[in-house]
Amino acid sequence: MPAETVSVTGWGRTAPSTARLIRPRTYEEAVTAVRDSGTRGSIPRGLGRAYGDAAQNAGGAVLDMTGLDRVHVIDVAGGSVLCDAGVSLHHLMEVLLPLGWFVPVTPGTRYVTVGGAIGADIHGKNHHVSGSFSRHVVSLELLTADGTVRTVRPGTALFDATAGGMGLTGVILTATVRLQPVDTTLMCVDTERATDLDDLMARLTATDHRYRYSVAWIDLLARGAATGRAVLTRGDHAPLAALPARARSAPLSFRPARLPAAPAYVPEGLLTRRTVGLFNELWYRRAPRARTGELQRLSAFFHPLDGVPHWNRVYGRGGFVQYQFVVGHGREETLRRIVGRIARRRCPSFLAVLKRFGEADPGWLSFPVPGWTLALDIPANLPGLGAFLDELDAEVAAAGGRVYLAKDSRLRPDLLAAMYPRLEDFRALRAELDPRGVFVSDLARRLTL
Repeated sequence: MPAETVSVTGWGRTAPSTARLIRPRTYEEAVTAVRDSGTRGSIPRGLGRAYGDAAQNAGGAVLDMTGLDRVHVIDVAGGSVLCDAGVSLHHLMEVLLPLGWFVPVTPGTRYVTVGGAIGADIHGKNHHVSGSFSRHVVSLELLTADGTVRTVRPGTALFDATAGGMGLTGVILTATVRLQPVDTTLMCVDTERATDLDDLMARLTATDHRYRYSVAWIDLLARGAATGRAVLTRGDHAPLAALPARARSAPLSFRPARLPAAPAYVPEGLLTRRTVGLFNELWYRRAPRARTGELQRLSAFFHPLDGVPHWNRVYGRGGFVQYQFVVGHGREETLRRIVGRIARRRCPSFLAVLKRFGEADPGWLSFPVPGWTLALDIPANLPGLGAFLDELDAEVAAAGGRVYLAKDSRLRPDLLAAMYPRLEDFRALRAELDPRGVFVSDLARRLTL
């Protein structure tokens, strides 16, 4: 089985580490790769969209699972799919949408694998309705540290440790996933402006139950009375009757647009407070005060950045940090304070979104809890960023909140137990299941997972 020594980073392009990259093409090769991991162990990796160091393993092996990418069985009548863990959500959409089915949960990119979706227990704009991805997994096959392939189902400790477990319980080989029925590949979208954070939260609290999908872009450079001003976008899959006559002949057509890739080299300092402030002002002003029933392509609604390959390069060689946290209902004052601090700090973030989470899922390290989640991108070379985010971490932990491990690249380990109450259960199961430490990552070492 071929292997090469490469430098590996997350999507944020920070903290690279060197590892042996191994690409299994069969289940048998995956078993061999795990058994031959060596003293530094191994970690499975999908399409590399974890922002931090979750799919890196300095001095060890990284198992590129994208070679296992077969769709085995589609139950068109019942609405489920059995596929390899290396299948991307993009490919599933290509296969399933013409049949009238959609993935149950998608994040802001469709270029993640099914295995990665389970390992990070990804969430999307519909968490308040549908929960995380793992809620829709019927069963999975997991290659554990002893070389055994186990069938794992919801309601078991191993499933709850694997859902959100960042690949540290084993290598997911296949999964059976329930699907969402759709009549078209268009979305019926309502857009409105919110004047500040309190206005935004009031609108979400009062009316979010009417929509399957909901997200708000926030201007984190706005200050004073405009702090937290936002553009709120919500919608659902458009029924066939909502389509114009010319579109009804091919209602399930799926042809995402693609723009030229971002250049390999982008000058440092392109994203400054001034340039991002100008972008944010234009973005907010061009949004409608209130518009209902707009038809949008599915790809434009869910994955606008996927149309620009390698968009993460725009942050320059230094890369960027995506910081995402959640605080529970009743902790709105914590959210207000953090948004205010970010605004006063003048963090140049043009990608900042707020969502409401619904009921939590059972994964021990699954991120969502009922409440408010804010995610923002920040250039990694911003002076004093590390200390500033450490302060925000402490405030989040004190409020009973947590940060998202799939996007983390710098959290201090002493805060982890406060954020994830089932952490010791996870560690105990890992010690029993993998006493030799076969599965390990830079994230796991940093946080002593």
